[in-house]
Amino acid sequence: MDFNTNTLMMIAAAVVFLILVAVILVVLKKKEKPVSKVVKQSGEQPESLRIKLAKTKSGFTAKLAEIIRIRGKVDEELLEQLEETLLQADIGVEASMDIIEKLREEIQINKLTDKDVVQKQLEDIIKNMLLKDYNDEKGFKIIAEKKPFIVLFVGVNGVGKTTSIGKLAGRFYDEGNKVLLIAADTFRAAAAEQLSIWAERTNSEIIKQQQGSDPSSVVYDGVMKAVNGKFDVVLIDTAGRQHTKVNLMNELSKIERTIKKIVPQGADETLLVIDATTGQNAISQAELFNKAANLSGIVLTKLDGTAKGGIVIGIKHHLHVPVKFIGVGESQQDLRDFDPREFTEAVFE
Repeated sequence: MDFNTNTLMMIAAAVVFLILVAVILVVLKKKEKPVSKVVKQSGEQPESLRIKLAKTKSGFTAKLAEIIRIRGKVDEELLEQLEETLLQADIGVEASMDIIEKLREEIQINKLTDKDVVQKQLEDIIKNMLLKDYNDEKGFKIIAEKKPFIVLFVGVNGVGKTTSIGKLAGRFYDEGNKVLLIAADTFRAAAAEQLSIWAERTNSEIIKQQQGSDPSSVVYDGVMKAVNGKFDVVLIDTAGRQHTKVNLMNELSKIERTIKKIVPQGADETLLVIDATTGQNAISQAELFNKAANLSGIVLTKLDGTAKGGIVIGIKHHLHVPVKFIGVGESQQDLRDFDPREFTEAVFE
């Protein structure tokens, strides 16, 4: 074997080695968890709400239109079928009856017989009800002169409470705020760990204690740290166990009193997180928590996964508590400020 042959073999071996190294690096790269993408996805444009609420549109407004088309005439039986559909969409008994009564009046006063006109009138009644219910809302804004801006989150387990807190923490950090998370759910073993992961992902700080600690003690330490450390935003996670409702409600009241010992105005927002797929049970949860925590707003998660988006109307109409955020996906951008006009356009147009 001559010199040239040896040289060629060495070069070939070196090339093969470099190719293997490149393949290994590509494989390892693919296995990395894209933490920043889970939280921010800042380079991507969010999908339109119309796409996100396709199930609600097909299962709610499209169904109303189908009933009117199939029935073919405007009579009392049609109104009964429409009311049943509204109830199935989780609008609620009170709101559904109100909508149908308004429609009945329009039909009688204007002697409506055209099914297309009736459909348009029904949609207008629902849209006007929603817009009227929300026309006095000023949105969710940090009040600069009240820093730290304190948000207390309540809700039963499994509704996406901790995830919602994490997504909001990411948003507030992106807006230039110094954020503190308080892990006051000391009942559930994994709660503090999950919140710690979100704290790391969103460049937030966290206050937590051992499992079983007094939640009010954790809140006290956290709010004191927020005041002394000049934090802009404080997000407080609380327990949500359903099987001890009385103790849970007493615990929430105690947490509110603890906050007021340090910050006299108390929490600036108390948000109930609800899973939209739970249906009418969501309104029952809202009633229960509203008695204990004086809710200022609702975070409605998993709205993209249900055809029963009418719960947005039912909660506000029944409890006069506004939906302030809706969850329509996994990314940080998919926890969106609730805009009633955008919602009605996505569902009805």
